[in-house]
Amino acid sequence: MSYDRILIDQGRIIDPANNVDAVAPLYIAGGRVVALGRAPDGFEPDRVIDARDRLVCPGFVDLCARLRSPDVEDADAEFAEYRAAAAGGVTTMLCPPDGSLVIDSPAVVRLLREQAQNAGLGKVLPTGALTRGLNGQDLSEMGALQQAGCLAVGNGDAPVANALVWRRALEYAGFHGLLVIARPEDVSLKGEGCVHEGWVGSELGLPGIPACAETVALAQLLALVEQTGVRVHVNRLSTARAVDMLALAQAQGLPVSADIAIHHAHLTEAAVGNFDANAHAVPPFRTVDDRAGLIKGLSQGVICALCSDHHPLALDARQDAFQATLPGLASLQMLLPLALRLVEENEVTLSRAIALLTSGPAGVLGIEAGTLTPGVSADVCVIDSGREWTVNESFWLSCGRNTPYWNKAFKGLVTHTLISGRLASEL
Repeated sequence: MSYDRILIDQGRIIDPANNVDAVAPLYIAGGRVVALGRAPDGFEPDRVIDARDRLVCPGFVDLCARLRSPDVEDADAEFAEYRAAAAGGVTTMLCPPDGSLVIDSPAVVRLLREQAQNAGLGKVLPTGALTRGLNGQDLSEMGALQQAGCLAVGNGDAPVANALVWRRALEYAGFHGLLVIARPEDVSLKGEGCVHEGWVGSELGLPGIPACAETVALAQLLALVEQTGVRVHVNRLSTARAVDMLALAQAQGLPVSADIAIHHAHLTEAAVGNFDANAHAVPPFRTVDDRAGLIKGLSQGVICALCSDHHPLALDARQDAFQATLPGLASLQMLLPLALRLVEENEVTLSRAIALLTSGPAGVLGIEAGTLTPGVSADVCVIDSGREWTVNESFWLSCGRNTPYWNKAFKGLVTHTLISGRLASEL
């Protein structure tokens, strides 16, 4: 059911984009925010949402969410991921190019956007493939992808052949005004690794991925950004050294930004200590010191966004030896509770946590989202930050059960999610 005029009353509104943190009414009409604080003349709501003792903030913008994986054949399963996103407060999702369909043609871009529109439970922004078929060698038709609606291009987790291809790709993307999204990883240094190269991997006898696989690739990428001047967003950093490198690059004026996956703000290499395939992540969970470096980057503004890195997998994808399992975590509904846990642990302020989920990622994409400014699309979350819940079948909507948090208790639930002024989820 949809409502044309909605009043969200008595909630604590947190809108970091406008430095708002106050208890005030929020007025919505025609799918847009029309006022905050004072009612517009003649405003008569069709519905009032009582938000007393709750937070009200912009809908979350997720910079990395796969809505269906290649191992899941049921196309209808994708609808479950939209429901999971809405339940988790995610209203806009940037999809990597390496999901169930390689996003290397305008037809695929249009298909994904139409599917999202038909679902009506979230706004999907496809990331175009940097190279054809993600082969790492031949540049895609970036101009056509841009005209079809792509704001960014990247190669997902697929490697790019060499620095020359990277340079040409950056220059081509820059010519078309596209943001380049890159996850730095040197494939030769990664080898057959599946966990962090450290004490846990050694004890379990699992091949490791050294921290330098990330930092060597990042150093090359930053040098190419300096050479070309093209804007790059670094996706899913995992090491403290990489954060330091990025901070220096930003101080030197290079047009680079970065995010981390929400689970990397909490978990370390110890999470895989019992060969737990639900902690098989890309990039891998690293050391306690690396986690501390990531948190420092979040609090100091070097890292501007938290993403879910949502990757739902079928059950049999985890029923094998650890090294043979597919990596990835289902995490759309974990963005909020894990962000609030950072606040509870005094790692970041509440306003900063909300900014990392809203205005920060929206600013990376340059889109009109992540804010409650009057006139913008009414993408809004109402949050019961003290509500306790357990990650189980009662609340979990994703088809993927691949999470190390199953049956664990958290605080913080989204009670209402509005997308373009329409109620997409209600607890």
